Amino acid sequence: MGAKTVSMRETGRGELRPGRRWYAAAAAIGLVLTVLGAAIGVYRFKDAIDAVDTGHQFGNGDTVTLRLEPGSEKTIWVKHPGPSPGPKCDITGPEAPGTTDPGIDVFLTRDETWTPLYTINVPRTGDYKVTCSSRAISRYVIGDPGGLVTLGGWLIMAIFLPTLGIGISAVIILVTAYRRRRPRKRLLDERYSSGGGRPARPGFGSRVGRW
Repeated sequence: MGAKTVSMRETGRGELRPGRRWYAAAAAIGLVLTVLGAAIGVYRFKDAIDAVDTGHQFGNGDTVTLRLEPGSEKTIWVKHPGPSPGPKCDITGPEAPGTTDPGIDVFLTRDETWTPLYTINVPRTGDYKVTCSSRAISRYVIGDPGGLVTLGGWLIMAIFLPTLGIGISAVIILVTAYRRRRPRKRLLDERYSSGGGRPARPGFGSRVGRW
C-alpha cells in the first residue's frame, strides 16, 4: 500500500511539470521575431534607397506630369541651398490635389542633400502637373515618402523585435527548466527524508551480535 501511495505521488507531481514543448515554443517565438525584424529592416532599407530617383531631376519653372491615383502618395524632394525663401510648388490636375507636410527627413547621396517639400494626395486618378519655383537655384525630384530619418525609426524596431524575441525565449526556457526541476527535487527530498533513498545504518544490537 505504501509503495502504491508513493507511485501516485510521483505521477501527480509529474503532471505538474511543464512539457518540453515549451522549449520548442520558446525557440519558435525567438525565431519568428528575429525573422520579422530582419524582414522589416531589409524592406525599409530598400525603400529608403529607392525613395529619391535623382536621375530624373527638374529645375525652377519646369513642369513635370505625373500619373497619380488615390492612395499612391508621392513626395516632392528638393535640393535647396538656402537661406533664401523656400521653394513652392503648384500642382494642377483633374481635381484639386492636397498636399501635406512630410515632416523632417533627409536623403543623402555622395555630394547632394535632399529634403522633402510636400507629400501629394490626390482624390482622383489622372494626370497631374507639378511646377516648382524658388528664388535660389534649386533642383526637384518626385519620389516616395521616407528617407533616412524614417529608416532610422524602422531600424530601431527591426533591432527591437529580435531582442524582444530572445528575451521572451530566455524567460520561457528558464521558467520551464526551473518548474521541471522543482518537482523532481522535491520528490527526491521526500524520499531521502523518509529513509527510502539511503541505506539503513546497522543498529547497536546487530553490531554486538557480530562480536
